Amino acid sequence: MSRELVIFGSGDIAQLAHYYFTEDSDYNVVAFTVDSAFIKEEMFCGLPVVPFEKIAQSHPVDKYSIFIALSYSKLNQIRKEKYLIAKRYGYQFATYISSYATVLNRKNIGENCFILENNTIQPFVAIGNNVTLWSGNHIGHHSHIGDHCFLASHIVVSGGVRIGEQCFIGVNATLRDHIDVADKTVVGAGVLLMGSTEAGSVYIGTKTEPASVSSDKLRKL
Repeated sequence: MSRELVIFGSGDIAQLAHYYFTEDSDYNVVAFTVDSAFIKEEMFCGLPVVPFEKIAQSHPVDKYSIFIALSYSKLNQIRKEKYLIAKRYGYQFATYISSYATVLNRKNIGENCFILENNTIQPFVAIGNNVTLWSGNHIGHHSHIGDHCFLASHIVVSGGVRIGEQCFIGVNATLRDHIDVADKTVVGAGVLLMGSTEAGSVYIGTKTEPASVSSDKLRKL
């Protein structure tokens, strides 16, 4: 039996959430919602866009679930704020787990999570609330991901890693085993993180500079 779902958002993430929930879940998406000041069109993906300030009246909490489909903007703060408001309204949150992900401990995944295809989540992993795991990540055994985090694609989180709240981990980053990533840490694309971090710290990968020779001058193999 399908469950009725309202998605917060009207951008790319919301469009993707609509696709994934429609194609690969038991939810039936019936509407989108955003703050009234940001409503540009009355319809999105063929469905109505309703003011978030009035969502509990138009789509009561006892009949509809909600999913907050926002990115890592302002280090996940906006997604966190909308999640907490919807929680105060009394909504039940949807979590999407791709049928193409390898998830070996579903009981330890929180609400309003977005776990896309080709993620490998090993045994004894705990994932908090409002967490996004984009496609193709490895989350090693006994690791913990705190609330309101966003992990981009093709990240390796080794065993026993603890990631605090509101962290961002960029594409192709690698986290060695048994380290603590403190709250609001930013780990940039391609970073090899070998030790624990302090709260609010930023790690940036080595910038690649263009070679002095142009591509048409390269020796053909």
